Amino acid sequence: MTELAPPNSDASQEIAHQSRVAIVGAGISGLSTAYYIQKQRPDLQLAVLEASTQPGGILQTVHRNGFLIERGPDMFITRDPEAMALCKEIAFDDQLISTNTAFRGAYLVHRGKLQKMPHGWTMMTPTSLWSIAKTPLLSLRGKLRVLGELFAPKRKGDEDESLASFTKRRLGQEAFDNIIQPLIGGIYTADPDKLSMNATLKPFVDMERQGDGLIRGGLKQLRQKKGDTTSSGARYGMFVTPKDGMQSMAEAIVKQLPIRSLEYNVSVTAVTPHENGISVTVDGESTPRHYDKVVLATSSQITSRILKDGYPELSESLKQIPLAGASILSMGYPRSAIRNPLDAFGVIVPIKENRPLIAISFSSQKFPGRAPDGHVLFRVFIGGALQPELMDWTDEQLIESTQQQLEELLGVSGEPLFTEITRWNNTMPQYHVGHVELVDSIEQQIAALPNLEVAGNAYRGVGIPLCVRSGIQAARNVIHSRPADQF
Repeated sequence: MTELAPPNSDASQEIAHQSRVAIVGAGISGLSTAYYIQKQRPDLQLAVLEASTQPGGILQTVHRNGFLIERGPDMFITRDPEAMALCKEIAFDDQLISTNTAFRGAYLVHRGKLQKMPHGWTMMTPTSLWSIAKTPLLSLRGKLRVLGELFAPKRKGDEDESLASFTKRRLGQEAFDNIIQPLIGGIYTADPDKLSMNATLKPFVDMERQGDGLIRGGLKQLRQKKGDTTSSGARYGMFVTPKDGMQSMAEAIVKQLPIRSLEYNVSVTAVTPHENGISVTVDGESTPRHYDKVVLATSSQITSRILKDGYPELSESLKQIPLAGASILSMGYPRSAIRNPLDAFGVIVPIKENRPLIAISFSSQKFPGRAPDGHVLFRVFIGGALQPELMDWTDEQLIESTQQQLEELLGVSGEPLFTEITRWNNTMPQYHVGHVELVDSIEQQIAALPNLEVAGNAYRGVGIPLCVRSGIQAARNVIHSRPADQF
């Protein structure tokens, strides 16, 4: 079991026996917090307050006519170990499946046509010089500019920098426009001119600071791993998903929690200081609830609203973390309606292509059991920070546009068997330049509040494992708090 040792045993004290603890939000961060609290301190009176009717937050799975549809994330990476460790602790790891080895890879749209991601190009590290020389994604000048990274000088200073600035300095404009922006910007649905390198891609910054650079640093890592050197194999091999969908992972965690500890349809509107604890106001309840400690595992903007009256300074700091949104269209088709061989996991689209989509995921190619035999499941991502106006499109506009894009790019004909539209409005935190310093300030403010903690993807990393890590840290801080007279 993951041990929640105090960060500084000399300056901490453990929470009192039978203390009342509330966790607001039953997404993966809140559930992880609850799990690790009750595992170490089963005596605590735990309440998980969730505004919706089910656990999991954005982990939502729909089963429809033999299709398994993910409304949110459809997998998690094992490179960061926390999510896998949690699955092992709750005996859920035997439910995990890996990506299909036959189709690992991705297409990029270039001048209206599909081109394979260059062999040996992993994230921001091009490690195959021959692949760089052959790729149609770059002109001769662009290829020479990428190879020039071997001789690019190290940047002076350690101040934060945007993805766009860093990439153009190291690899050039063409590599940024045609490869890095769609590849990295799509992961974060972010504006690359604002996306913080220190907050999102720090290992690549370290490659430069340590003097290796991206190409040499990437080759060095490959030699150390002695693993797959393809653009897709090593990275895609790190991804897993529950065979019954991501929501089943949330439900498995819930089964580990005390009976009746989860309360659904409970919308928290405010938390304020109350004697030696915290008062929680719930929509529709005339009397506030009182807890010894509260963890807010909601989005940064919801957390900001909840804290507005009781903790106005902290609320204002949280409000500075911007959010973006995206729509996901899941569409099922018979395989016979698609001309493209679908020999990859999907298509990512550079913003310079001026198409109304971020990416197309071939869900049924990535994992087994996502579509009936002879059928294909697509997930199409639209919107993001670079095309926010598309979030205002009607369902009919989204469907019509998506069908047109599928036809143009993949040769998909006819009407889909079904369309499932999920709109995630203002749910994706944007790690802008200066994010690390902003979160440092937020954590310092919280450290001065002995009864309050936060958890979630708005602070130290997105993705399921880092949400679990956030929950572990919140649980540790709940159980081991510094004495109030030290603040």
